[in-house]
Amino acid sequence: MKFFETKNIQKVILTTSLGLFLLPLMSCEEEAVQNLPTRNWELVWSDEFEGNAGTLPDASKWTYDIGTGTNGWGNQELEYYTKRTDNVKLDGTGNLVITAKKENYSGSAFTSARIKTQGLFSQTYGKIEARIKTPYGPGIWPAFWMLGDDIGTVGWPQSGEIDIMELKGNIPNVVYGTLHGPGYSGGAAKTKSYGLQNSRFDQDFHVFG
Repeated sequence: MKFFETKNIQKVILTTSLGLFLLPLMSCEEEAVQNLPTRNWELVWSDEFEGNAGTLPDASKWTYDIGTGTNGWGNQELEYYTKRTDNVKLDGTGNLVITAKKENYSGSAFTSARIKTQGLFSQTYGKIEARIKTPYGPGIWPAFWMLGDDIGTVGWPQSGEIDIMELKGNIPNVVYGTLHGPGYSGGAAKTKSYGLQNSRFDQDFHVFG
């Protein structure tokens, strides 16, 4: 996972967070390619998830949401989020593996993990990307997303939310990018889908940014 900024930008404010649901494959129309201006990017933060297999990611870069979301965050998920290596660990080859499990744990029937940089790193402007291979299956909803650094004071959706990538596990060839904010959150959010015609996002790694 990498964060870049243009060399003349100093200020920082957004945090990131990662969290981890049979339909026929959907056909998608080809769209025009967007041409973006050339930027002089400088890497300011990254994690290549290097470390011993079976260990937690770097604690100086990542923290966790723990629990079921009954304290105000979450979307009524059935899983209990933990920081156990059963649910989140390095694989020893430069990958972080987040695993959802069907098990009874603290009153929930499932467990998973939700990692974030909140309180450890934030960035106002720039380019943010991660190389991700998604899971597949009904009930799974992996996501790579950001919340405003001021969420603790202004709440959601006033803080804003950018879902860089989210995917419904029963539709493995389609991802969504979504913006939430005051007056356009939840079911009224601004969203756009992108689909693969001859592949699925659980079959290989893709860079989302």
